[in-house]
Amino acid sequence: MIKDTRDSIDFEHENIPRLFGGIFIPTLLGMVFNIAFILTDGIFIGNGVGSDGLACVNLIAPLMMIFSGAGMMFAIGASVVGAIHLAQKNTKAARINITQAFLTSSIIAIAISIVLYLIPNQIVHLLGTTERLQPMCLEYYLWFIPTCLFTIIQTISTFIIRLDGSPRYAMLANIIPAIVNAMLDYTFIFVCRWGLMGAAFATDLGGFVGVMMVAFYMLHKTDKLKLYRLKANKLSLQLTLRNIGYMLRIGLSGFIGELAVASMMLAGNYMFLRYLGEDGVAAFSVICYLYPIVFMINNSVAQSAQPIISYNHGARLAKRVRSSFVFSLATAALCGICCITLLGFGSEPIVSAFLQKGSQPHIYAVNGLRLFVSGFIFFAINIAFIGYFQSIERAATANIIMILRGVILVTICFIALPKLIGTNGLWLAVPCAELLSSLIIGGIVVGRKKVN
Repeated sequence: MIKDTRDSIDFEHENIPRLFGGIFIPTLLGMVFNIAFILTDGIFIGNGVGSDGLACVNLIAPLMMIFSGAGMMFAIGASVVGAIHLAQKNTKAARINITQAFLTSSIIAIAISIVLYLIPNQIVHLLGTTERLQPMCLEYYLWFIPTCLFTIIQTISTFIIRLDGSPRYAMLANIIPAIVNAMLDYTFIFVCRWGLMGAAFATDLGGFVGVMMVAFYMLHKTDKLKLYRLKANKLSLQLTLRNIGYMLRIGLSGFIGELAVASMMLAGNYMFLRYLGEDGVAAFSVICYLYPIVFMINNSVAQSAQPIISYNHGARLAKRVRSSFVFSLATAALCGICCITLLGFGSEPIVSAFLQKGSQPHIYAVNGLRLFVSGFIFFAINIAFIGYFQSIERAATANIIMILRGVILVTICFIALPKLIGTNGLWLAVPCAELLSSLIIGGIVVGRKKVN
């Protein structure tokens, strides 16, 4: 059993690199197991179901990104506000806020899940499926909805658990569900021959295990951030709505961040279908399996820095805030360089794990991945700055950057670049959007220094 580490975390006095490492290492390890799950899921589907199965998962994936974004929005907002209250020694307010966020997000997730079950054909059509892929997409979609619900609950809970001082338990809440999911993936796809239904059901069961783990912690193991019994009256409801509104404004960029991935997938799916057909979407699906991995790695940097920066921002310790951000930025840049190196030079064996070697989707994906990785360094820098702006309550700045890089610029690049430079523009659309976003962030930083 892993020893509890709550007493060893001191956001206000501990050495920044040591403090950051104590949170980052277990957070990254948890992400690594999520990465292993994502890769395993894609490899099993690619080899057990085929390239059409990968294409179907890619068409449904934006829905998952939206749910994940909703979880991130509540999680970031609640953890930033909670960290500030803890820094000001107001533990009761922190407990009330995280309870309000937890309950509200759960109710919303359940309501949306019910709606998704009621109109499956309309949703699948909206996501851009073709006539050939629609039956498989529906099969995956209907079994995948519970995972969307579990994702919201687990996301907000792991943020709260880290803020409560137990990053290693949060790590386990990612690792164990990933292992369960991988084992069931193999069993359901290759042994039971359940196809995409089996892949989705395995993910559901892994997500359920994760929810049970975070629920156990929230109910029985929390230290400072215990769930608070809210009063059932009009004043309590009004205060809850006010507090939720404030938390959502802070965490909105987290939702936009996941929405950006969904937008990238949606725009990419439509444009790849237009230029390269179903084989193009199958090739793009490999990129979409790898892209969230890069996102997770860099997001783990931002998530690790967030409680440190938020706490010291609340305590008005500006020097520690700056030191924490600089350290996180350097870590993010290093992660970006590593991702470029590994995925760029290893493109052929990586793609071969998903798609049959020599097939048309395989050829598209190998060539495309080498172009796509060029934007990872800018992506890493952008995520680090966005996390910093969130942590110091500059929500509007973070939101504007997220909307620009993830929705507006990426859509423009997907439409414009293929017309200008051909199909290579499909693979360079996201890197180009990240580069432009980095230039915009640089302009914001320089402009702020001139004002000050």
